[in-house]
Amino acid sequence: MTTPFPFTAVVGQDDLRLALLLNAVSPAVGGVLVRGEKGTAKSTAVRALSALLPAVAVVPGCRFSCDPASPDPGCPDGPHEAGAEATRPARMVELPVGASEDRLVGALDIERALAEGVKAFEPGLLADAHRGVLYVDEVNLLHDHLVDLLLDAAAMGASYVEREGVSVRHAARFLLVGTMNPEEGELRPQLLDRFGLTVEVAASREPGQRVEVVRRRLAHDDDPAGFAARWAEEEAAVRARIVAARELLPSVRLGDGALRQIAATCAAFEVDGMRADIVMARTATALAAWAGRTDVLAEDVRQAALLALPHRRRRNPFDAPGLDEDKLDQTLEEFSGEDDDPHDDPDPGPDGPGGGGGQPAPDAGPQGGDTAARPEAGEGGEPQPAGAGEQSAARAAEPFRTKVLSVPGLGEGAAGRRSRARTEHGRTTGARRPRGALTKLHLAATVQAAAPHQRARGRSGPGLVIRRDDLRQATREGREGNLVLFVVDASGSMAARQRMGAVKGAVLSLLLDAYQRRDKVGLVTFRGSAADVALPPTSSVDAAAARLESLPTGGRTPLAAGLLRAHEVLRVERLRDPARRALVVVVTDGRATGGPEPVALAGRAARLFAAGQVASVVVDCESGPVRLGLAGQLADALGGTAVTLDELRADSIAGLVRDVQGTRRAA
Repeated sequence: MTTPFPFTAVVGQDDLRLALLLNAVSPAVGGVLVRGEKGTAKSTAVRALSALLPAVAVVPGCRFSCDPASPDPGCPDGPHEAGAEATRPARMVELPVGASEDRLVGALDIERALAEGVKAFEPGLLADAHRGVLYVDEVNLLHDHLVDLLLDAAAMGASYVEREGVSVRHAARFLLVGTMNPEEGELRPQLLDRFGLTVEVAASREPGQRVEVVRRRLAHDDDPAGFAARWAEEEAAVRARIVAARELLPSVRLGDGALRQIAATCAAFEVDGMRADIVMARTATALAAWAGRTDVLAEDVRQAALLALPHRRRRNPFDAPGLDEDKLDQTLEEFSGEDDDPHDDPDPGPDGPGGGGGQPAPDAGPQGGDTAARPEAGEGGEPQPAGAGEQSAARAAEPFRTKVLSVPGLGEGAAGRRSRARTEHGRTTGARRPRGALTKLHLAATVQAAAPHQRARGRSGPGLVIRRDDLRQATREGREGNLVLFVVDASGSMAARQRMGAVKGAVLSLLLDAYQRRDKVGLVTFRGSAADVALPPTSSVDAAAARLESLPTGGRTPLAAGLLRAHEVLRVERLRDPARRALVVVVTDGRATGGPEPVALAGRAARLFAAGQVASVVVDCESGPVRLGLAGQLADALGGTAVTLDELRADSIAGLVRDVQGTRRAA
């Protein structure tokens, strides 16, 4: 068995360790989401936590880890006899990103349920994690419906499995911990809100601390058992402190003064809903218990706010999570003088600073402010030398709501919200024989298949005699996410400041739409004499927005190079993810300059997309009183459609998807 890295040997990452320990003291806090770049000890710290959790008393033989002191009356393995008891270590259960729904919640044998009336249930990972830790690495890459099931179970403390009216329920209370790299995509705001605490982690820039990280990791890898033995005393001390804090937690008093500070803080930062107030209250109480106190102090409220509020303040995916600590201190100070009414409690506690259990607040990270761009030259109609006339990056105009662009036909890609697809979740459209384990029973089709054989099977009672061959899987239609590949013209003909700002605003609007529809995005730019993959296909629209913001303009217009580079990106991505269909969005005025026969070469490159039946839209950026209509010609060659920047708005392009489909059929 592999010896885990000791929790107390993790260098730095004070907020991460504190958030994990607070959840170990009080699982009601609601779990932790750890956000940070790769290689920052996220997984190491989480896996090390399970060794610190106290042993768990369970009913012998119960697959659902029932507590002998209060067994679950609805346990599928129950009822349990009183008196029997066993002890085992707390579990750390990992949920793989590619897990199925049955693997998460458990599988119910529909065949036996219909034929024998027996609830034959095979527990899933939620049952294994009961009274332990459920760890989801790369939670942002987990399918949405699995995240919903996971967070619902965490909120209710129970898991429900239902198949065609047959249901099983079991307790599922666990410490939920998720880790993610924001560069690989974000969680939806409503899912972020379901995690109690969120911690941002980053590698230290202090050479001495980095040296110590390397020294300890090498020592552990050389002799894991010996390294763990050297930290055994510290591990035992933290384990004992967790036990003591758990015992003290019911005695901690959350006074009216602290509650007012919590409510005022959530109101000051305009946090939606009431979950933040509840999480802050539970976190502040756990902080007091961790410090060995029975009263919640102002510094507990402050630390709770730093852990519970930053991720709840995001209004769109491009907002950086964070909290204005000066505003936080001002709010806490403003409400610090409102002491509890002494008649409310015969033993009122202090509600001021001193003796707090929270860690020092981390220094605020650098804030990326917008820098005004230098004045730019006007749009040049004449071809420019390659690399000449480069302009500084223009700021994007205000984003707007766009009309839905979708890929025609019926796909089978990852679940999302853009194009029609065959999915595991959605409206039922038919039935088929199951390929492997049955997950979604089509009851009417199953009964219809079994009915003609009842006499031959010797049916004598009211129930049907069901065989495996009778079972039918429901086929469902929902929505899938696509790869939206942006091909953006950054040449000199697009360089007018106001014009490029409008173009960036349009692309930013489409990126917001892609975020909401759970797409992957990629960004190809072309200018001068070549095209670049500014962003390979990724789930992180934040990264795409950042690359777009810093995009300079200038030089000739190598349109053919941009299209060919986009075609190569699609070819490679099709090998990696063959089920995900692509939508190419070309943002250009349609001009092609530089090199021999640039227009003809661009036309041949465009026809590669039409031959491959790749859905495409050209956003026509041409402006001025005289228009050449080159973008429309490009759209015809692509087998797609062209829209202007104005027509891209939601109230201006009704029927755009129909036009895309009609053009492609005509091609």
